Amino acid sequence: MHTILFDIDGTLLRCGGAGLAAIGQVMGELFGVKQLGKVPVHGRTDEGILNDLFAQSSLVFDDHRDEFNQKYWAKLTETLGESPSYLLPGVSVLLEQLALREDVAMGVLTGNAERAAAVKLRHFNLEHFFKFGGFGDFHSDRNDVARIALASARSFLGDRFDASRLWVIGDTVNDIVCARAINAKVIAVETGGASMSELEAAAPDSVLPSLKDHHEFFETLGLV
Repeated sequence: MHTILFDIDGTLLRCGGAGLAAIGQVMGELFGVKQLGKVPVHGRTDEGILNDLFAQSSLVFDDHRDEFNQKYWAKLTETLGESPSYLLPGVSVLLEQLALREDVAMGVLTGNAERAAAVKLRHFNLEHFFKFGGFGDFHSDRNDVARIALASARSFLGDRFDASRLWVIGDTVNDIVCARAINAKVIAVETGGASMSELEAAAPDSVLPSLKDHHEFFETLGLV
């Protein structure tokens, strides 16, 4: 069995700022925060991003986790509908082709909290493609999220899991690094803002401009 773990933002889709918009609106409603500070977001987890944003407002995320998350997940549904969000080229057809194969299992390896990931995937009608995964609810280190995704894949697939056929598909250097943390092969795509040279410097197995060239993707994974 080929196990493929997909990142979400920048790899499968772009949310047009919907996530930060939702965070900003909820922090305004709950704490009177007028404007979010600047923090790095690409390739990071929700846990890490929210810890940084809360700290900038002299707040501790863990003290408000449940209250914030419930409002954030609901607000994200709204902001996605209002934002210029879109699926990246070739994604829908690629996932449909992979889903037809009996030798492929697909999961997610994302910095999104699990409910946030579900909201985004549902918005684009992608949620049915993915049966397991690792999420950024409680870990700032993406390598920890990768280990959760690996454990989830092993649990779901049982004796069908083949560690030599484990792949991560992502768009940032952090995706490449966390793939190596679980001894996975990795394809990096140039759709999330990182340049070809930045991605190549992190030594993935392959770098593709996007997921549009399905033949090259299948050939790279040995699925032709």
